[in-house]
Amino acid sequence: MEVWAAGVTYSRSRDARMEESAEKTVYDRVYDAERPELFFKAPAWRVVTDGQPIAVREDSAVNVPEPELGLVVNAFGEIAGYLVVNDVSSRSIEGENPLYLPQAKVYAGSCSVSAGIVPSWLLEADDLAIGMVVRRGSDEVFTGTTSTREFHRSPAGLVPYLVDWLEFPEGVVLSTGTGIVPDLGFNLAPGDVVEITIEGVGRLVNPVIGAREWINRREEN
Repeated sequence: MEVWAAGVTYSRSRDARMEESAEKTVYDRVYDAERPELFFKAPAWRVVTDGQPIAVREDSAVNVPEPELGLVVNAFGEIAGYLVVNDVSSRSIEGENPLYLPQAKVYAGSCSVSAGIVPSWLLEADDLAIGMVVRRGSDEVFTGTTSTREFHRSPAGLVPYLVDWLEFPEGVVLSTGTGIVPDLGFNLAPGDVVEITIEGVGRLVNPVIGAREWINRREEN
């Protein structure tokens, strides 16, 4: 299954991307627009899961993890279940120019998902606590919390904009955007460990390495 993602679905995401960007108005406009921001994130073979390393780009000055609720959508466009997703992003690259979004979002080691799917009929997703901790050695260098009740858009309302215009014979994972964004002074670094939890959905823990090392490890295997 491919992984796609939505952006600017929380006010915190809008504010952070306006803060980092040289073109601030595009994020304010898409936040209030009827049509959401959607983008391709990763093919299945590039996605990692719990315990496996994620990566940061060495050519980006500011890299961040982005904890997100993932919708598992079947071939008929129905939400079948939920995952925890880490949409790792290069903030400084996207901030330089919004047209650099694919480079900021789509690179080796930039996407992880939790192991196992929570069926949609077992969980109401409109008020789930989301938390993230980044550890650097024995120190917690970042902690943040939010809730899916802070969504500016309905997660289910994102799905038709994707599946009505593309075929997904095996289904698709749609990551629904983040409400936790560190300040611009924070930079995710190799050696860090990122832990994300979503109430009722699961826990996702990933160590961090550089993207070049991530590629080399894959080539060796």
